[in-house]
Amino acid sequence: MVGPAYDFLVNPLGAVRITFEEAIASGSDLASFDGKDWGAVDLFRHFLVDQGGLSQVPVLAPSTVRWAQPNTLVRFRGMIQDMLGNELYVGAYKDGSLWRTNKFTDVLHCPMSSSADTRLWERRLLYCVPVPGLNAWAEVSSEAFKNKLMDWAYQQRQKRRRLDHESTDCEEMPVFDTEVQGSPNTKRMRADEQSSCAYQSPVPEAPRSSISLVPNLDGNLPHCLVKIYDCPESDLKLNDVFEFVGVLSCAPELQVDNEDLDFSNGFSEDPMPHLPASKVPYLHCIIHRKLAAKDFLQNNPIIELKPDWIKEIRNGLLRHLTSVFGNDDLAAHFMLLHLLSRVHARIDTVAVGKLSLNLTCFSKEIMSVFGNQLTTSIRNLLPFSCCIPLTVDYLNAASLAPRKDYDTNRLVTGVLQLAEGSHVIFDETKLEAGTLNSVGVENARLLKNLVELQQVEYDFKYYKMEMAADVQLLVLSEGKSNILPADVIVPFRPSEVNHSEAIVAEAAEAWRWYLATVRLLPHSIESEMQKVVENDLVAARQADRSLNPQDFSRWLTMGRLMSLSFGETSLSLEHWQMIKELERLRKQRLK
Repeated sequence: MVGPAYDFLVNPLGAVRITFEEAIASGSDLASFDGKDWGAVDLFRHFLVDQGGLSQVPVLAPSTVRWAQPNTLVRFRGMIQDMLGNELYVGAYKDGSLWRTNKFTDVLHCPMSSSADTRLWERRLLYCVPVPGLNAWAEVSSEAFKNKLMDWAYQQRQKRRRLDHESTDCEEMPVFDTEVQGSPNTKRMRADEQSSCAYQSPVPEAPRSSISLVPNLDGNLPHCLVKIYDCPESDLKLNDVFEFVGVLSCAPELQVDNEDLDFSNGFSEDPMPHLPASKVPYLHCIIHRKLAAKDFLQNNPIIELKPDWIKEIRNGLLRHLTSVFGNDDLAAHFMLLHLLSRVHARIDTVAVGKLSLNLTCFSKEIMSVFGNQLTTSIRNLLPFSCCIPLTVDYLNAASLAPRKDYDTNRLVTGVLQLAEGSHVIFDETKLEAGTLNSVGVENARLLKNLVELQQVEYDFKYYKMEMAADVQLLVLSEGKSNILPADVIVPFRPSEVNHSEAIVAEAAEAWRWYLATVRLLPHSIESEMQKVVENDLVAARQADRSLNPQDFSRWLTMGRLMSLSFGETSLSLEHWQMIKELERLRKQRLK
């Protein structure tokens, strides 16, 4: 394995080109590289994963994007908001007798004549945005990277001044201290960068108070156009959350004119006019990984799944929720089950595992106290959350469903385009009498489908498509919600107002870990417990003819969630009895 001579952070393209040239020199068939890696990705994966280099890669965020250098390695965390199709590009071309590659870049490395022997390769285009509702504690800390990038900017300015005095046309990229100065690979990579300077516009000088190494980039826009290579389409889906690590591209207006290439067959629809690099950074992805809620924990505690430890964390979280609910123990228990719910299977149109919750008896006055405390608590516990105040005016005007804009060939996002595991609070306490227009009626239908089916309808103008969702839904209302038919209705009965206290950092980290971990545990019901459950369901149906299959399905879901809340993967008689008692107390309140 090659050592630190490869400067992965500052000059990743050098490593890509060297491995390509070495692969060609070894006799590898060029045709085999279309859609496949020749060793460069494995090299980066070894550095980033095996050697822990990922923590050194600057984070592309609003506070750092204006300091990021083109052609350096960066990482971006976001949700796939739109999939823009495929793009053809000159992946390899012949420079004299040598084959060279343009993979992971928008700018041609060396001048290419119109008669040059070329190979067209394909890459996918993804438009990614920060995860909707991402809470502050789940954001990757970028201050240290910002300071490092500002230091690089200062070094660039000083280096430019020295080179201007020496009348040098190309400037040299800064290197890390770990670089082996005399190594042949390092010299070759420097030569690569210097030779490409004649065809890449030099980074412009900017006032000291506002240095931007990506020209004209708006630092308030953290969206990103990600270009994906060598990846099956099934690995990346709309609304999935990923961390992408790759090369930050120069602006496409610096590209060599490719008008001679014929893309008129409709295979590639160019999104670039609507996504200029002066507004949206381009990232050529080298490696990526799908993220779950656990990946957003900043200080992931090392906690084994031991029953005693899980029970201790559970009790602490339950005490916290009980305090937030003004000592309403019943509401706190249902809230805990709600926070652990997720769609773990789909049978026809039924989303198995969901547990939406409607807390009633929430007046405007109660909402101003307990609603705010609850919103703050959820924001501190879950990585993605948002609160939507439902009013007639909002329903009549909001764009809830994503829609396709064929003029720009873009998917215009809607409020309900959310990442898996998001939590949404619907505040109905502001809903007053009024008339819904056609938009309001449609929005009410969309919300009803989301609650009942965990589906969001995407509008493609000529047709509509149901997209599966997995969102935790909490409704706060004065009476039973008529718009959002939740799985469980619990009247809210606080006994006192407990002013929220600051949560100890260690406790918050343990609770976040608990909610992100135990909800993913497998679960089963042993044959003996199956007989107990069946007998109880039959007895309940004989005692109350109003019970339906949806009620029984909800009880089984609650039993599963109760077991998981204790870190156990099979339903026990004790936990089933706890569910039956919670249901008894809930029905008692409903009377």
